[in-house]
Amino acid sequence: MKLPRCIATNALLLLALLFTGALAHAAQVAGTITHLSGPLLAKKADGSVKILSQQSTVEQGDVLFTEKDTYARIKFADNSEITLKPNSQLKIDSFVFEEGAPDKDSATFSLVKGGLRAITGLLGKRNKERVGVNTPAATIGIRGTTFLVEYVPPSQSAVAAYGFASVAAAGASSWTSDRARLTDMPFSEAPLAILPRREETPVVLAQLMPSAPPVRAPGLYVQVVDGMINLSNKGGTQSFSAGQFGFVPSFQQPPILLPVNPGIQFTPPPAFSASVGAQGRQDAGAASSAVDCEVR
Repeated sequence: MKLPRCIATNALLLLALLFTGALAHAAQVAGTITHLSGPLLAKKADGSVKILSQQSTVEQGDVLFTEKDTYARIKFADNSEITLKPNSQLKIDSFVFEEGAPDKDSATFSLVKGGLRAITGLLGKRNKERVGVNTPAATIGIRGTTFLVEYVPPSQSAVAAYGFASVAAAGASSWTSDRARLTDMPFSEAPLAILPRREETPVVLAQLMPSAPPVRAPGLYVQVVDGMINLSNKGGTQSFSAGQFGFVPSFQQPPILLPVNPGIQFTPPPAFSASVGAQGRQDAGAASSAVDCEVR
C-alpha cells in the first residue's frame, strides 16, 4: 500500500510544480501600452491575433502592427520605451528582465517595416551588449541612448524613384560633359544635332526632366537624439553619436554618415508629450475599462 501512496504523492507534487511554472510563465509581461492613437494589433506566439488597447500588455514573441494613423507607446518592465510610428511592424524577439538578476538580461526586437523611437531603460544601461534592434538592413546596437529609426522597404515605386534620380544625374553629367567638350570646338565642326537653331528658344535642362516622385531610397535611416548607437552588417560597422544621422542601403552595404536629416519625422499626438505622472493617473483610471479583443 505504501508504493501507490508514494506514486500518488509524487504525481501531485509534479502537477503542482507544472501548474506553478505555467502561472509564472503566464505572469511574465514584457511591457504595457501606455499611449495609443489608433488601431494596434498583436499577433501572439500561438498564432492568434488580438486588438490591443491602452493598458494592454505585450509579451515576448508578440508581433505588433500599427495602422496608418496609429502611434503606440510601449513601456517595458525596465522602464525603457518604444513608440511605434504609423504603418509599422515590430516583433519582440526576446525580453527578459529581473532587477536582481542582471545575468539573465535580454532585450532584442525586429523592425520589419515602418519606424520607431526608442529610449533606453535599466537593462540597456547595465547590459548594453544584450540589447539590440534587428532590421533588414543592419543590426542596431544600443549604447544607452534615445534614437529614431525608419526602415523603407524595397518597392517598385521606391526603386523607380531612386533609379530615376540616378538616370537624371547621369544624363545631366553627360550633357554638361558634351557642352564642355564643344566649348573649344570650331563652330564648323560641331555636330548639327547639337547646334541650336536661331528660331528656337533656349531650354533649361531641368525643364526637360519630369519631377521625381517624393520617395526616399530604400534602406535604413537613423537619428541619434542622445547617447550612441552602433550599426553593423556584412558591409561593416559604424557608430553614430548624438545629433548625427545615418543611412544603410542594404545588409551588404556599409552604414554611412549623412550630413543632414534625410527626412526622418516623428510627430505623435500632443497627448504623448503629457507628463508621466499625469498620464500615469489617466492610465490608472482607464485600466479597468481596457479590454483586449481576440480575432479568430
